[in-house]
Amino acid sequence: MPLGFYTIMAAQFFSALADNALLIAAIAALRDMNAPPEYEPLLKTFFAFFYVAMAAFVGAFADSMPKGRVMFISNTIKIAGCAMMFFSIHPLLAYAVVGFGAAAYSPAKYGILTEYLPHRLLIAANGWIEGLTVAAIVLGVVLGGFLIRPEIAQTVARLDLPLIGKRLGESNETALLIIALLYLIAALFNLYVPRTNVDHKPLKKNPLYLMHEFGHCLGLLWRDRLGQISLGVTTLFWGAGATLQFIIIQWADEALGLGLSQSSMLQGVVAIGVAAGAIVAAKYVKLKDSLKVIPLGIMMGFVVCALLLPHVLWSAIGLLLFVGILSGLFVVPMNALLQHRGHILMGAGHSIAVQNFNENLSILIMTVLYYGMIKIHVPINFVIVLFGALVAGIMYLLKLRHEAHQRRHDDLRYLDTQDNFHSSSHS
Repeated sequence: MPLGFYTIMAAQFFSALADNALLIAAIAALRDMNAPPEYEPLLKTFFAFFYVAMAAFVGAFADSMPKGRVMFISNTIKIAGCAMMFFSIHPLLAYAVVGFGAAAYSPAKYGILTEYLPHRLLIAANGWIEGLTVAAIVLGVVLGGFLIRPEIAQTVARLDLPLIGKRLGESNETALLIIALLYLIAALFNLYVPRTNVDHKPLKKNPLYLMHEFGHCLGLLWRDRLGQISLGVTTLFWGAGATLQFIIIQWADEALGLGLSQSSMLQGVVAIGVAAGAIVAAKYVKLKDSLKVIPLGIMMGFVVCALLLPHVLWSAIGLLLFVGILSGLFVVPMNALLQHRGHILMGAGHSIAVQNFNENLSILIMTVLYYGMIKIHVPINFVIVLFGALVAGIMYLLKLRHEAHQRRHDDLRYLDTQDNFHSSSHS
């Protein structure tokens, strides 16, 4: 990989590290203000909102200027959201602002891969970016769980930092300050993201034009024979993954008696598995073989249901690690295939914006459904079974759809062969 690729990876790592640490800090802030438990999954709902609402505009924005500049601007918005939480703005609103920055950031961070690298390196690049993102999730949730401890705030408060020293003895302000510093480090790397030779499209001022263009791109990917399957898989994966974060927290509390700090570390176990699966996929799965990994998604749904069995910490860790490995093995090839098809059909920024729209719409729907189930006190064991069955069932339907495409393609080739044979016979 060229040197500039590692600059991109460093910027992504620190930004994702801060995002995930901030989620734990936001949950802690909600608990400090005695908010209802069902507000916690709404953090993801608010975060994902702008991915959906701004999808028609962020792709065009990402394609209108160098991707490094887009990443820097977006990272600055994330810092503003973190600062809002520090100054006691409601965590849901503050995290929504961070989501707005993330929505603008994402088309640039993925789009630059297709601009900067040849397509033969896309799966390896996705293995890197998913592996580092997941490493950031591991460290982020662990760091967030560590920083919200009262003794950490008390220790830092004794440093008596100018201007803000007095606030650092309160709740999780220490965590928010350190998270803001992580965003600043990411912003510094953004300044050194390499420029590519891709021509940038001037940003259209007419929002109706941008919405029409986005609708056209959305239709292109869903009609594409390969694009629709990979888009369906990644859409389900990210919606399920966001919901699984909160399921693990509640399940760890009820089944294992773990608090927020400890259960956040269990999320890190899943993330370690995803990183391992991503590394294996990057090394051994070729772009042309991407769709062969769909059965692993079906298996993942059934393995999630097995959470009902263990009530011992070490067996739970092993099971969650296996869930993560399966996830990494199938999502990395699917992401690479989707980015490749999107880049061919419409350009990098627009493609990632379409992907983000679908994936975050899935997050919105699934976290709202989970919110509703928590609101009416549905038992967590029932939620786990429903969740696992939904993932396995939809993955199976996507597998059938792909097989139908293959049969139709083979049938058309057979008919063409027969037509050519008969034409030759008659002549």
